[in-house]
Amino acid sequence: MSGSTVPTNHDASRDRAERRASVLDDAAVMNRSGSSRPTVVFLCVQNAGRSQMAAGFMRQLARGRVDVFSGGSEPADEVNPLAVAVMAERGIDVGAERPRPWTIETLAAADVIVTMGCGDACPVLPGKRYIDWEIDDPAGQPIEKVRAIRDEIERRVTALLADLLRNEVS
Repeated sequence: MSGSTVPTNHDASRDRAERRASVLDDAAVMNRSGSSRPTVVFLCVQNAGRSQMAAGFMRQLARGRVDVFSGGSEPADEVNPLAVAVMAERGIDVGAERPRPWTIETLAAADVIVTMGCGDACPVLPGKRYIDWEIDDPAGQPIEKVRAIRDEIERRVTALLADLLRNEVS
């Protein structure tokens, strides 16, 4: 089979390493900046739906007042196209985002870690504020259901942001 390209375990390992490195780069930049802004990390299994929508809403609503990251325990290859579509209906582009794994370094930099359906795969770090949102996974759902999931995430992100900014002012 000369001339054919077949992905190998080595290729998959390299891809995972590259994704992990990009998240580490994000955390390193955040740490170097000495930001006094609160930091929120949204976690789910594939980092392709719920956590991407939550991060998109937080970035838009916070307008730079919160550092935002997301990750997954088993990142997908791409963001769920229906999640991209329903977020675009709200004027938020998550289509350029890429599912990434969470890292201990990113979580260690967080003030709040929001988990969504990753169960035991999501790590628990002492001294961190954890919030678990029981929200259905949009994968394989019809667009009406994905819109309902989006709307629930928006409500929760709005409330979390209000709480973060209230605590920052006091």
